This record gives sequence, C-alpha cells and structure tokens, in this order.
Amino acid sequence: MKQSATRVILLLCLILHFLATSAQQEDPNWEKQWCIADQQTPDDVLQQALSWACGPGGANCTMIEPNKSCYFPNNVKDHASYAFNSYWQKFKKQGGSCYFNAAAMVTDLDPSHDSCHFEAVP
Repeated sequence: MKQSATRVILLLCLILHFLATSAQQEDPNWEKQWCIADQQTPDDVLQQALSWACGPGGANCTMIEPNKSCYFPNNVKDHASYAFNSYWQKFKKQGGSCYFNAAAMVTDLDPSHDSCHFEAVP
C-alpha cells in the first residue's frame, strides 16, 4: 500500500510539473511583472515621482520624449508608468523598488501598447 501511494504522489508531482511547464511555454508573459503608476494617485504626486525617476533615479525616459514610441498618450499617468517600469526593471535586482512614495504598483498585465514596449526583466 505504501509503495502505491508513493507512486501516486510521484505521478501527481510529474503531472503538476508538466502543467506548469506547459503554461509557461504558452504564455510569454508568465512570471513577468511590470511597475506602473497607480491610477488613483493624483497627477501632481505622479509628476514628482516621474521627475525623480527620469532624473536622479536613472530611468531611461527617452521613449516618452516627443516623437518617440511611448510619447502617446501624452499624459502624466502613462509617462510615469513607463518611467517607473524603466527604473524598476533596471534596478530591482540591486534592491530598487516599485514604490515611488506609494504612487506605483506591480502588475502581471503587460502595459505595452501599440508600438510602445515596456521591458520586463525576469
């Protein structure tokens, strides 16, 4: 009886591993995360955090400049999301956070749109 229970458990583990591996291969965003602006944060707070991220924070904000692929929509929330994500992807492995004075949050949904690509570093 003990041997058959062990075999059943082993078989279940193999099935679960197979299902997890299959899900990962089917969904290119599996286990990817992005840092975006919290939609409830006032624009003035987002603007301060955006200015920090693109300045002293070291985020790469070139794609939210005029005539670049992430300039539109031209609003603080979208630009802040791009800058927050740029900063977080660049520095999260060194302890950088997706906080920005409570103006940001982590999401599993890819915020990329049209020709604007948000990077995701595993």
